[in-house]
Amino acid sequence: MTDILNALVLFANFVFVPGLAYGAQLALGALGVTLIFGILRFSNFAHGDTMAFGTMVTILVTWWFQSMGISFGPLPTALLALPFGILATIGIVLIFDKSVYKFYRTQKSPPIIFVMASVGVMFVMNGIVRFIIGPDDQRFADGERFIIRARDFEDWTGLSEGLALRTSQGLTIVIAVIVVAALFWFLQKSRTGKAMRAYSDNEDLALLSGINPDRIVMVTWILAAALATIAGVLYGLDKSFKPFTYFQLLLPIFAAAIVGGIGNPVGAIAGGFVIAFSEVTITYAYKKFLTYLVPESWAPEGLVQLLSTDYKFAVSFVILVLVLLIRPTGIFRGKVI
Repeated sequence: MTDILNALVLFANFVFVPGLAYGAQLALGALGVTLIFGILRFSNFAHGDTMAFGTMVTILVTWWFQSMGISFGPLPTALLALPFGILATIGIVLIFDKSVYKFYRTQKSPPIIFVMASVGVMFVMNGIVRFIIGPDDQRFADGERFIIRARDFEDWTGLSEGLALRTSQGLTIVIAVIVVAALFWFLQKSRTGKAMRAYSDNEDLALLSGINPDRIVMVTWILAAALATIAGVLYGLDKSFKPFTYFQLLLPIFAAAIVGGIGNPVGAIAGGFVIAFSEVTITYAYKKFLTYLVPESWAPEGLVQLLSTDYKFAVSFVILVLVLLIRPTGIFRGKVI
């Protein structure tokens, strides 16, 4: 029985908890993508670099606070800087909307034109981030590192495997639940949220009802910017910040949105966890886990790893292709705000 418990703790430590935190980060990112697609009707390829920009501003403000001796006690100082990152990101996405996307909306351009425009915006934002903060890894987490330490867990339980829960992982899960609950309340209960859903459902009918399209567009960008910044900061706290990594995150984020059903917020959340747990479980080395569960003579000699962690983004790509081939609408039918 002890060996089974050790195996379960090991699995939780390296698969379940990291997958839960990573899934929450992807879900928040996919929610931003699905809002833009569901309401503005195009795939925003600049979303990953929007996350990077918001995280960069948050890091700069965090460093500024730290230089003045301002901290958040056991919690990361980045949480105090997060509102500044959100405001800066809202500002830059609204600037790009006015200077780029509004022209194409006026011309009633097809969605592919918006997609290509978003690729251009992506490169501009990527250049801005790299120019300001550089291309290298930046770590900005401070405060208490662990909620539960592996050694303490071992002492409490007497097991040989210890469960470690990092502060960044706990914060990711808690903040994601709060943000998702607030977003769904806003979309379902507020007057503006109902107007956004009506605009998404039938644009012409919504305009005849007196809904202001400019306001809907602005609120959509504000929500997408806030979600992108929160997702980016949580990912940076949990791992580290590197501009190119956020560009790479675009693949699992889009995979999450499409797997769940792009345009469907519930699908974005479900897709985020599907992609995250698929990546983590396939790239985990099961040697030690199986050693606890099988007789000693059957213990594997190799790592028992299906795929190297260097290729974890390939998992997202394969799942994305399979979903597009088998069920293009995703787990939940897309385009439902």
